[in-house]
Amino acid sequence: MMTEMRMTTLKRFLLSALTLSVLLVSIPATASAQSKIGYVDLQRALNEVSEGKKAKSKLKKDFEKKQKDLNKKQEELRKMKENIEQNSMMLSDDAKRQKAMEFQQRLVELQQVYVKHQEELAKAEAKATKKIFDKMGKIIEQIAKEKGYDLVLERTESALLYAKDGMDLTNELIKRYDKK
Repeated sequence: MMTEMRMTTLKRFLLSALTLSVLLVSIPATASAQSKIGYVDLQRALNEVSEGKKAKSKLKKDFEKKQKDLNKKQEELRKMKENIEQNSMMLSDDAKRQKAMEFQQRLVELQQVYVKHQEELAKAEAKATKKIFDKMGKIIEQIAKEKGYDLVLERTESALLYAKDGMDLTNELIKRYDKK
């Protein structure tokens, strides 16, 4: 679930870094001093806008439901294993093999269910966040045009090391997003 988000964040970081480097190389020194640059913390905005909170809550409920299902299946397997171990002395070799094969099959099924749940949750998260990020992109563009920003970057843990206080547009983004 988080891997896809990390990949998306990495792609944004690389795109931002590439855009910034092209801008810095192509703009003469006098023009770059006049450029207006801002940034937004999209992850914080996602967590703070009302639609993001609702999406996060829904994803959490879905996760808990799927986790409960996995826990139930895991408990069934644990009981099955205990039963096999307790009764192994009374079972014939064929019966032991049969029980072991049945246990293995149910274990594989549990692993497949786990992978399926992970994929479903990742897709649901990607779909929800894409929708929100698309809306945010339009609002960021509006803010940039209205306030004369030449470049707006995304703040990530590794991409933005320092910026002046007035360059953060995240609060404005959150306000405008929730108004719509």
